[in-house]
Amino acid sequence: MSQTDYKFQGWMGLDPSSVEGKMRWQSYEPKTWEETDVDIKCHYCGICGSDLHTLRSGWSPTKYPCVVGHEIVGEAVRVGSKAENGIKVGDRVGVGAQAKSCLKPDCEECADGLENYCPNGMVGTYNGTYADGSKSYGGYSDYARVPSHFVIKIPAGVSSEQAAPMLCGGITVYSPLKKNGAGPGKRVGIVGIGGLGHFGLLFAKALGADKVTAISRTSAKKADALKLGADTFIATDEDKDWSTRHTRSLDLIVSTVSSPKMPLAEYLGLLRTNGQFIQVGAPEDVIPGFSAFSLLAKGVKIGGSAIGSPAQIREMLDLVENKKVKAWTELRPLKEANQAVLDMEKGKARYRYVLVNEAQA
Repeated sequence: MSQTDYKFQGWMGLDPSSVEGKMRWQSYEPKTWEETDVDIKCHYCGICGSDLHTLRSGWSPTKYPCVVGHEIVGEAVRVGSKAENGIKVGDRVGVGAQAKSCLKPDCEECADGLENYCPNGMVGTYNGTYADGSKSYGGYSDYARVPSHFVIKIPAGVSSEQAAPMLCGGITVYSPLKKNGAGPGKRVGIVGIGGLGHFGLLFAKALGADKVTAISRTSAKKADALKLGADTFIATDEDKDWSTRHTRSLDLIVSTVSSPKMPLAEYLGLLRTNGQFIQVGAPEDVIPGFSAFSLLAKGVKIGGSAIGSPAQIREMLDLVENKKVKAWTELRPLKEANQAVLDMEKGKARYRYVLVNEAQA
């Protein structure tokens, strides 16, 4: 395929009402081509909660017009002469939530392989602006242009449908689990059994945690949680003694919920001495307050985690291939993206919607 055989077009959010099923299909100008870039023919794109937050300007004002979607898997159709990672035209590749960092030798984060925390040149896969002023557009589209450093080859043993939602949703929970020692000898809790939380259960089990506890408001998803790998289930709205019965039972909690009403103080009570509570869900509001003694009495730490580096994404996909981890996905046609977004907003996904570009895949 030549450089001029394809057009960049996708589902465009024009204002906050786009989250109400009002995205419009139209063409756009991608980022300025550089020889370090890769053009990807989009076959699959997961729907992430971030897409909804961005479409409605939930976290901050969105730079409309915007094409969302940062769980992209497809075919490399144009590869720059200075592209990294050995990518060739025809390779099956993907990209997650990050498209660029500064990559300067004097950047502490980039030099240490923590590109996802780069303070100098972070550009998201969509709703971002590059140094020359051109914009990043995501995967609810036919094609995406991305700097090659953040383009990942997909292992042969991982299907495109499975790989797509792992590139943001999966890595968002894999990264803090791995970094904070989830594995043999550890007891892990996952708060929230949704798109992120279901990955948390899958990866905590795949990493070999001694015990995995699913924590949700009700028992509606208990059966699913046990199938996903949970050994124990806590329904916080139904079991009035849950915080007492399960006190000091966990070494690590990863919270995927985005509610400002979560019972944070009680969650901290579930931790053992020197336990850690890591927040990955990103509310549009603040998280609840808590007493300092919740930390002091047991040496507990609270932290956060955001996506993961390209190296960590590759490590995660290797684990997925070797351990045969299977996300719970449902394919939705790209042409019906507006309805899929509405269904996602209503909480109907079990547990990740993946858009398939039927004209391309």
